[in-house]
Amino acid sequence: MELITPSPSQDSWPISRPEVVRTSQDGEGDIGLRFDLSGVVGRWKATSDCSHDSSSSSTKKNEFDDSDEAALSRVISKPDFSEMGIVGQFNLGFIVTRRRKSEDGMDDLFIVDQHAADEKYNFEMLQETTIIRSQKLFRPQPLELTAADELLALEHLNILKQNGFEVEGDDRYEDVEDVGAGLKLRLTAQPVSKSTIFNMKDLEELIHLMHDRPSGTMVRCSKARAMFAMRACRKSVMVGMPLTKGQMTTIVHHMGTMDQPWNCPHGRPTMRHLCDLAPKVDEWVARDLGRKINWSTLVP
Repeated sequence: MELITPSPSQDSWPISRPEVVRTSQDGEGDIGLRFDLSGVVGRWKATSDCSHDSSSSSTKKNEFDDSDEAALSRVISKPDFSEMGIVGQFNLGFIVTRRRKSEDGMDDLFIVDQHAADEKYNFEMLQETTIIRSQKLFRPQPLELTAADELLALEHLNILKQNGFEVEGDDRYEDVEDVGAGLKLRLTAQPVSKSTIFNMKDLEELIHLMHDRPSGTMVRCSKARAMFAMRACRKSVMVGMPLTKGQMTTIVHHMGTMDQPWNCPHGRPTMRHLCDLAPKVDEWVARDLGRKINWSTLVP
């Protein structure tokens, strides 16, 4: 390969740098900079104007977000789910439903996450019905509880047992009313699971939750809820699965039977409001017919 070297006559042209003023031909010595103050001021004003426009756009965006949030905060009661009609499945992951209330003039489209909704139903069913297997302790373990916690535990022995904890008190007391501050309960069995290890902290959490819930309400500790969430996820309808109209109807109707149908166990929303069809129907009809319709004239 032949290498080409530039000849002395082929020296590169000097680079023009108008902002640099050299004081000597050889490039050595002091260097002065030309500074255009008026140009900088002009660019600063232009930047300020852009920032003002951006602020105005941000204000408009916030106003849009507020109206968007207002649309999403529509009131939905649980009986509404049984009255929703199935429009179809979107992208093999979402169910589009329509709720019409003629007496209120409401006509809305909603989109339901098929996996999140089915997962939440399965999760709540597991929470309500699952009996966690327990293992007897070789030696009963005394519980250090307050008198109030002891009374609460004795009143909810069945809930504790369903969670895998078996507790017993002193045989001298036949009724809960006879229990005094000196009674010490004993733990005779605790829950066991293949992948989850339970301990006294979980029992204390259960008793704490019982204080905040109505009497007889099923409660679960955090470890049990995480275990149920994993099981519910695996047995639920997955994204990418085509559904029949009957399957979609079942998922939507199940939402009306849940305690908290709005989010899946992992916090993902189960549904969102798409749009209000009521003001659009007249527009569509008028566009097709070329005129507004006076519906009262059609009533016999």
